[in-house]
Amino acid sequence: MAKGIPVVGVPKTIDNDVGGTVATFGFDTAVATATEAIDRLHSTAESHERVMVVEVMGRYAGFIALNAGIAGSADVILIPEIPFDITKVCDKIRRREAEGRHFSIVVVAEGAAPKGGSVSLIDPEHQRLGGIADKVAHSVQAMTGKETRALVLGHLQRGGSPTTFDRLLGLRFGAAAVRLIAERQFGYMVALQPPTIAAVSIKEAIATPKRVPLDSDTIATARDIGISLGD
Repeated sequence: MAKGIPVVGVPKTIDNDVGGTVATFGFDTAVATATEAIDRLHSTAESHERVMVVEVMGRYAGFIALNAGIAGSADVILIPEIPFDITKVCDKIRRREAEGRHFSIVVVAEGAAPKGGSVSLIDPEHQRLGGIADKVAHSVQAMTGKETRALVLGHLQRGGSPTTFDRLLGLRFGAAAVRLIAERQFGYMVALQPPTIAAVSIKEAIATPKRVPLDSDTIATARDIGISLGD
């Protein structure tokens, strides 16, 4: 708009970190893919009595890790919004061991970082995140003596068949965007504000990237069912 080009925005990112909208399309599919992977890891982790550390996408927002971790019955979830203490992570694993549960699932967002530390970058020049699962796995094995494996889901989260929710959301966004164009309401982004699709200023939507609220019901749910958030 600033350069005279009429623009209508559509929030498409699996990270769900765009402001002004409850959900972006792609996010639900990414969470479903990550949840299925976590489900599949349970049998291997339990049968081999291992700790499995699963790294998921999300950059600096922990929505994928938090939602997939809860849905997939993870024991530890590490997100960028809560710097983690590796000793707290290991304490959780030791407690499970003492209770006769000789395996654990740790879900870590690619942008998670330890207290007093920084995010893990595999390409600092281009700010490419990655590698935190390996670091957490190495520390867990060294501190607990438990055999630990790391798994990076990577771009598997970005492809495949979309969920029904994402299919419908994408269609609703597309139709709403065309309506805005017909009405010449440029400079806006379509957004999910249940039960409707609303128009929000693009400037407003990108002003502050969305992060997981620490006082959210989802965070409270994780804590209530015994999941460690590393703090």
